[in-house]
Amino acid sequence: MTLSELSPKQKTVLKWAFTPSTRDRYRAIICDGAVRSGKTVCMLTAFILWAMRYFNGQSFGICGKTVASAERNIVRPAQEQADLQAYFSLIYRRADHVLMVHGLGRENRFYIFGGKDESSYALIQGITLCGVLFDEVALMPRSFVEQAIARTLSEPDARLWFNCNPEGPGHWFYQEWVKDGQPEAHRALRLHFRMEDNPILTPEQIAEAETVYQGVFRDRYILGLWVAAEGRVYDMFDQSRNVAAALPELAGDCYVSCDYGTQNPTVFLLWRRERGGERWFCVREYYYSGREKRRQKTDSEFADDLAAWLGEDRPRAVVVDPSAASFIAELRQRGWAVQKADNDVLDGIRDVARRLGAGELLFHRSCAHTLEEFQAYVWDEKAGERGEDRPVKASDHCMDAMRYFVSTILGRQIVSVKRRPRGI
Repeated sequence: MTLSELSPKQKTVLKWAFTPSTRDRYRAIICDGAVRSGKTVCMLTAFILWAMRYFNGQSFGICGKTVASAERNIVRPAQEQADLQAYFSLIYRRADHVLMVHGLGRENRFYIFGGKDESSYALIQGITLCGVLFDEVALMPRSFVEQAIARTLSEPDARLWFNCNPEGPGHWFYQEWVKDGQPEAHRALRLHFRMEDNPILTPEQIAEAETVYQGVFRDRYILGLWVAAEGRVYDMFDQSRNVAAALPELAGDCYVSCDYGTQNPTVFLLWRRERGGERWFCVREYYYSGREKRRQKTDSEFADDLAAWLGEDRPRAVVVDPSAASFIAELRQRGWAVQKADNDVLDGIRDVARRLGAGELLFHRSCAHTLEEFQAYVWDEKAGERGEDRPVKASDHCMDAMRYFVSTILGRQIVSVKRRPRGI
């Protein structure tokens, strides 16, 4: 893509650090707003071009929520970017997470860091950086971001590059960097992106994307607004779209997802894909509450229940709450293929919401507890006041089991079961 094909905001991202008036005025740039709005690819290109023009033999930081996400969102696209390949060689050393860029008589190192939780700040201590690119900064803890910024303070020509999709208005990054007056206080240039700012998207593609998200996720990811999560978590759930009175022809493979409890309910959900299609159906549920029944079951009893409930069905994997170590051991001892669930709550909720909105997740009408929880699963208002997105820990057992399936299985291929469970 040539400069003439870029949107005005994309051109600003590319030019700000090279133009004397803006380079001297701003020490940082913030690009926030809608998904697929073209902010990331322009930012990573400009960041590397800027580093290679003004520095030689220096170190820089590229930060994602995890190293893997930074590799996926920044390193790999940078290596495929024609504007960079024309002038530079980009070699990624996966062993030590360093992207080496050299060309035009210069060479610089770009260290890849993951800012997943509060302990991550220790990973970035002790290094001097001449610039840092933060990809999805709103997903990183404040301690990590501030430690990374501190690594640049001894370099007067260092610059900071931030991009993110919005979160709630109480989020620390919004409060400290984005809201009125804060960008100027940090000598930061803020650009708010909409999907219309990405010239490669057609009006039809934008309209299609707008149908995927509803509620708070539409406000954030389509409109690019910093709004609070309120009310039902899955307010995009629609009985007419997401509930099936009858099942279509289904493919042979199936999966089970499990939220395990002792006094709290234990839930099994059985999932099958529509034959020849992309929709996944929750075809039936198992629900047992030790508190309501006034009797707590053992791991062995739940494993027996699972076998009886499945009957002739043979799941490729049973996806289980990773904290249920004893139940996982029981299932594996019996020969089941068990997959520990990906338990990133917010990422999982976002993915479930997107798939619900797109009509890719459906539930048979017999899944009574699951359908009830869709109406009762709500955001924690007190957490929202602190800038946190967090569901209330109630009426969430089927919701957790559903999220485990979506986060862990969809998009990931699981090897076939090699052992037949004993006794069934």
